[in-house]
Amino acid sequence: MAHNHSHTHEHKSVANLKMAFWLNAVFALVEIAGGIFTNSIAILSDAFHDLGDSVALGLAWYFQRISTKKRDDTYTYGYKRYSLVGASLSAVILLVGSVIIIFKAIPRLITPEPVHTQGMMYLAIIGIIINGLAMFRLKNGHSQNEKVISIHLLEDVLGWVAVLIASIVMKFYDIPILDPLLSLIITAFILFRVFGNMRQTFRIFMQATPSEEQVDHFKLILASVNGIIDVHDLHFWTVDGTYNVASLHVSVDPDLSLSETEIIKLAVRNILEKEGFAHSTIEIEPVGKLCELNDC
Repeated sequence: MAHNHSHTHEHKSVANLKMAFWLNAVFALVEIAGGIFTNSIAILSDAFHDLGDSVALGLAWYFQRISTKKRDDTYTYGYKRYSLVGASLSAVILLVGSVIIIFKAIPRLITPEPVHTQGMMYLAIIGIIINGLAMFRLKNGHSQNEKVISIHLLEDVLGWVAVLIASIVMKFYDIPILDPLLSLIITAFILFRVFGNMRQTFRIFMQATPSEEQVDHFKLILASVNGIIDVHDLHFWTVDGTYNVASLHVSVDPDLSLSETEIIKLAVRNILEKEGFAHSTIEIEPVGKLCELNDC
């Protein structure tokens, strides 16, 4: 049942990324034309940013599709970590796009230019609807890939909300500086978000524990299992942010029979599964036996 649930999530992730890619790619072309027509740096910046997003979405879609392949002799844990490659490339593209927006917006702060507010309003409404639809499809995504892409889409939605607000204000008041100013504020917010997500992706690549408190947490839980004397050499990591893996040694009473130790192993495995670990390697040792590993 857990496998089928995971399998469904994987295919849903691919479908969501595919839809987000096509929505973003088509609308980016509309934005370029709209940005030139309205003379809005916010819209043009978002248009070129969306082109970068489209590349990122295409890569995310491609790598997410690869990540659904089953394990083989080459990748014994499967291809799930390919989704992290997509997430990393998407984050880099987002960073580059943000830098471009900053460099385009700063000169407009110094010398603001008039914009076509009516056209900005229409484009902003369409942009909120299209990007909001894509973000809604990805907001509950489980993979690190989907989480990074959702940041792209959140940026786009917030960007269009800012454009809509600025266009309404500038329709009644001559404040053209709002156009580049709001672009810079939104870009700063997104950069803050993407750096946090890059940190999480880096932790996964470095095989950090899914949660820093898990080692002590599991030692307490497993120590309560009848027959377990000691738990050591614990290793917890995640393959892609959703597929968690555990490896540990369990010391038991040397007088226990083989069937009794198998019951203990099953109990440990069940605990790990309930805590979200899809794969676990458990070595049972009689207490007092010297652990073969130097770091036990």
